[in-house]
Amino acid sequence: MSERIVIATADDQAYGQLQEMLGEVAADAFAEDRCCSLSETVASMHRGAMDALLLDLDLPGSQGLATLQQLRGMDPMLPIILICSQAQQTLARQALGQSVQGYIFKGDGVGYLLAQMLHDSIGQGLLKLELQRAQVSLDSIDDAVIGMDMRGGVDYINSAAEVMTGWLREEAVGQPITRVMRLVEGTHDDASPLDLAQQERGAKGARCKASMVRRDGALMEIEESVAPIHGGHGRISGAVVVFQDVTEARRMSYLAQHDVLTRLPNRVLLNDRIAQAIGMAQRNGKSTALLFLDLDNFKRINDSLGHAGGDQLLREVAQRLSDCVRGSDTVSRNGGDEFVVLLAEERSLHDAGIAAQKILAALAEPHRIEQQEVQVTTSIGISVYPADAKDADTLMKNADTAMYCAKQAGRNNFQFFRRDMNLQALERQRIERDLSLAQPRHQLRLHYQPRVDLATGAITGAEALLRWRHPTRGLLLPECFLKQAEDSGLIVPIGRWALQEACLQFRRWRVLGSRLASVTVKLSSAELYQPDFVSCLRAILKQTGLSPCSLQLDIREASLTQDIESSSIILQQLSALGVRLALVDFGLGLSNLHGLLAMPFDVLKINRASVQAMGCRGGQEAIAGALIALGERLGCQMVATGVETSEQSALLQLERCNQATGFLFGHGMPARQFTRLLNARTIATAGV
Repeated sequence: MSERIVIATADDQAYGQLQEMLGEVAADAFAEDRCCSLSETVASMHRGAMDALLLDLDLPGSQGLATLQQLRGMDPMLPIILICSQAQQTLARQALGQSVQGYIFKGDGVGYLLAQMLHDSIGQGLLKLELQRAQVSLDSIDDAVIGMDMRGGVDYINSAAEVMTGWLREEAVGQPITRVMRLVEGTHDDASPLDLAQQERGAKGARCKASMVRRDGALMEIEESVAPIHGGHGRISGAVVVFQDVTEARRMSYLAQHDVLTRLPNRVLLNDRIAQAIGMAQRNGKSTALLFLDLDNFKRINDSLGHAGGDQLLREVAQRLSDCVRGSDTVSRNGGDEFVVLLAEERSLHDAGIAAQKILAALAEPHRIEQQEVQVTTSIGISVYPADAKDADTLMKNADTAMYCAKQAGRNNFQFFRRDMNLQALERQRIERDLSLAQPRHQLRLHYQPRVDLATGAITGAEALLRWRHPTRGLLLPECFLKQAEDSGLIVPIGRWALQEACLQFRRWRVLGSRLASVTVKLSSAELYQPDFVSCLRAILKQTGLSPCSLQLDIREASLTQDIESSSIILQQLSALGVRLALVDFGLGLSNLHGLLAMPFDVLKINRASVQAMGCRGGQEAIAGALIALGERLGCQMVATGVETSEQSALLQLERCNQATGFLFGHGMPARQFTRLLNARTIATAGV
């Protein structure tokens, strides 16, 4: 295709000579148009249909160099060659400094030089245009691009690279690439980008991850690739580095795989680690162990500390767990107060047990949370690949099952998975499912056991006992389902139902003329530490019309000793409400006697074991007497529990114990049967 040349001259002789010269040298290479004035030339340039301009300095309307500047401003890339006389040579040379590609004298007749000059000028113009387009293209992309020469000096940097490195183009060019791109960490170790480029055979280098320090000192995570630039004879003449800012992408990836609170791997990353560990164990014929942990009574602790304190405790637990294992192991937070420890390398059952013991000991050390000492324990279940499971899901499920058995075994211990545990787990699931339907289907019952005055035999109170009339298994005692109720959280609605039902029944007995002093309801720790428990109890008393002093709440010592301060606050609120508070199993633990006795208890219930020891030799019989004496000094009413023989009753009276419950005076019975017992008014106590 011919290149279009515009000859801007009013000199007919000069125009004819130029036409002749171009026709002789390159007849098909150029197509000439003529403009006879500056205005025509300007109009032609506006149409944009020329590849080069031959400009006569004597063109009508032209003002020399000023006209040249005007035309250059219209098209900076257009090749311009001046036509001038010998007398205008000085002016022409000045024009060379304003991006004019050359000049010729009128009448020279050197057509081959003119043709070559046009070809070179047009080629240079096209090259500049391509470079300009490339610059615009590179500046419009999001990737940073830096070019360097063989010495490792920067010779090009696009706009994105300016932003990411903090170096302006004019500042960066000529600087060492290692200064503009200061990498502090990466998968290519200490190799320079130029070294990497020389190792690459293809035009596109492999992507590497690295950390780059910006000019302002900020750290940026990047992914980079380095490719060589080949010059003549295939030799490398430099390199180009292309990189992206992946700081936010890495942060999002981290958050997707880690727990926000503890920074431990979450379930997603844990599953991947388990799959890798199983794959490695399978290839090497070895084993891997999984420990499933659940903090004991965490909900109650969390309620007493508040969410901020609970979160701090979880972070401390996470740190202690991490300190207990090796770098090749994985500690993960599974959600809530559940953690999982993957012992990835070959571990025997003995080694897994040692790890579990180490964890139990570490977590049992007191935690300092918001100026309080908090005790927390954990229950651990252990399953091992391939002995217990062949895949990750089953391995996790079996460890969870073993953990639940550790809970059943009293908490603060570990259990290895056994095949029969699955049957136990299925049975627990059935019980929980049926128990969730028990209240709406009116299967729950309250039986009542008499509390008697040992001196007179009068029935002074009724102890409410929970029963479940199961549709296929008959009447179930609490030990058959209470643990599942506590673990599933069903104990809270069941406990509130029991409170309301006991209050209503007591009102019925009062209407019938009974002189019972109070009705007693056992309170679980889960109920006690519900944030709305006090307000809920107040509403029940108002709804049933029961005087607060007619309700006694039995609270086990184990529910209080882990957080004496929070427990004391709740009990003070209940005492202010007017209900009677009884400490159950008094003397069984006495782990924090000073703290317990500072709480507002009205009644101390002597534990059954101390009562059973009365009458035995070996000094055990003195325990009940000592507890009764202590209770008297504290001004508390003493109630002995588990009294089964007349001898025990007589000994209790000798120790001046006030009241008692037990099979000697009556088993738990339905409300109607208890009503008939009330009509008898007194029960024989075998007094002395």
